[in-house]
Amino acid sequence: MRLGHVVIDITPLRTGRDFRYVFAARMVSLLGIGVTGVALAMQVYAMTGSSLHVSLISLSLGGPLLAGTLAGGVLADRMDRRLLIVGSRAGAAAGFAVLAVNAFLPEPRLGVIYLSAGLIGLADGLSETALMAAVPALVGRDKLAAAEALTSITTQVGTIAGPSLGGLLVAGPGFGACYTLTCATTVVTTVLLWMLRPLRPDGGGGEAHPLRSIAEGIRFARRDPVIGGVILLDLSGTLMATPYALFPAFVAAHYGGDAATAGLLYSAPAAGALLAALASGWIGRVRRPGRVLIGAVALWGLAVAGFGASAWLPVSLPMALAFLALSGVGQVVSEVLAGALIQSRTPDRLLGRVSSLWLTEATVGPALGNVVAGGLARLAPPGGAAVIGGLACVAGVVTLAVAIPSLRRARPLPAAG
Repeated sequence: MRLGHVVIDITPLRTGRDFRYVFAARMVSLLGIGVTGVALAMQVYAMTGSSLHVSLISLSLGGPLLAGTLAGGVLADRMDRRLLIVGSRAGAAAGFAVLAVNAFLPEPRLGVIYLSAGLIGLADGLSETALMAAVPALVGRDKLAAAEALTSITTQVGTIAGPSLGGLLVAGPGFGACYTLTCATTVVTTVLLWMLRPLRPDGGGGEAHPLRSIAEGIRFARRDPVIGGVILLDLSGTLMATPYALFPAFVAAHYGGDAATAGLLYSAPAAGALLAALASGWIGRVRRPGRVLIGAVALWGLAVAGFGASAWLPVSLPMALAFLALSGVGQVVSEVLAGALIQSRTPDRLLGRVSSLWLTEATVGPALGNVVAGGLARLAPPGGAAVIGGLACVAGVVTLAVAIPSLRRARPLPAAG
């Protein structure tokens, strides 16, 4: 195999002016959002001394994010997606600006943090859904896998570098500097996205009631067994193979509660995902993407089970990190193929609503997966809970592969009308 078939395919960046703007905007934006994620948690804990308030901040982000995702699906099929993206990013910039001003006050207000977090979550849901719906028009349906791989790089870089930079800023100039930086990166993002050409949906989503519009997207996903199967496959991974809630107990049980070790565990999946994205050139050339997708989610589950079993191996920490990195590989390969299959098989007039279903699953699934992991940890030690969850993921994958034969035979459609 030639090196060019392994290294990530950058054709969408070389040939697509608009996609270059999107790539740069996401890279800058997600770095800033990673900074703010750390700052929000640390500021709220410093103000309240309560882990409950920290979790409630996550809820105040997550609830509006879900609402924005669903509303964004309807709006992205009815209006110029470019205007929706730009307007929502401008709203997010306003939320970060309020956080910055509040942080510089002698006595910051907790209520202002909650309200700003809600505004930011709503804006993120709207913009992410509209942006996913716009990608086929930006790169062409034959380069969707390459575009998804490039998009995943921006996510992983933000996941790895953003929190580290946030920790340094909190320890140095403080919370206000974190929010100011994120506001600045969001303004840059908004300007870059303003330079996109108009992205009006093909055919439009009509004027039906929003709930009926969402129902139409659900019906389409149910009628296409590949799209429905792809969403259920990913749900098997996010529900059963999301072990992050187990990391504190795992470190306490096996590594003396060392905080640096916990940080390595949290970083390992993102590191593996980044490496997989950089070596993703082969993904766009697979002839049976459905089968590879099934294998990638199975790899994800097996790797999480291996992480759990590593607690009883002689070199447990290196093995734990290696298995977690491998789980990140499975996640990225499945994410790239799933996104390409969904976007290629969905008509443009429905892309917003079907994208919102996919993103809703991707948002809610990991949160519920951490709850499932925490519940399993009440029945078994943390390593055993990870093994159970990983094997349950594999069982779900096998069941879906057998029950939905068209998923095994799935191919992207060159043009969905």
